[in-house]
Amino acid sequence: MLVQIYEVRTPGEAAALARLGVDHIGVLVGLGRFPRELPADRAREVFAALPPSAKRVGLSLSQDPAQVARVIEQTRPNIIHIGAAVELFSVRDTLALKSAYPDVVIMRAIPIVDETSIECASAYREAADILLLDSHDPGDRQIGGLGRVHDWIISRRIADEVGLPVILAGGLDADNVGAAIAAVRPAGVDSKTKTDREDGSGKDLDKVRQFVAAAKLTTSRQ
Repeated sequence: MLVQIYEVRTPGEAAALARLGVDHIGVLVGLGRFPRELPADRAREVFAALPPSAKRVGLSLSQDPAQVARVIEQTRPNIIHIGAAVELFSVRDTLALKSAYPDVVIMRAIPIVDETSIECASAYREAADILLLDSHDPGDRQIGGLGRVHDWIISRRIADEVGLPVILAGGLDADNVGAAIAAVRPAGVDSKTKTDREDGSGKDLDKVRQFVAAAKLTTSRQ
């Protein structure tokens, strides 16, 4: 079971997460239009602290394909996570990015709202390599970041029917990640809000440790 953790802000934090067994270490990269975005130079410093075993994930919330391309070119992630709302960054935009950067894994966030989310996910079969299934409020510019769970039945259908690996996000912590894995059977699980410090200043390493242990333990029992 892959474990993905956001939002990493310092090289020391990134190295600590890698030591805890986090597989995908994510950095929100941008120009400051969203809270907590890091500029490209700081993202590179974070990624440089990671061992080869950890995947560098660059998250862009931009709806501008050129800006997402700059994130790739300036930070050289293993995975680019497209987090803009689907009505703002289309399947065609995603396909173009995949064509332009064939060596970068494309992870597309999918908003889990109702059964229409299944059709939305299916539209990305050829455009994305991984789907990130997250909670969403219609009208938000970004997908996720809400710290709440969604309907895992819909996520399970996407995992079963679409044919792409899925990473499950949305309000996951050490207490519910086992049930989430059992319900959805994803390739990986993601945590941001529930593994933050209470004041939002960075990652709570104890929470991350417990999250990793719970996710890996659940997988070993299956």
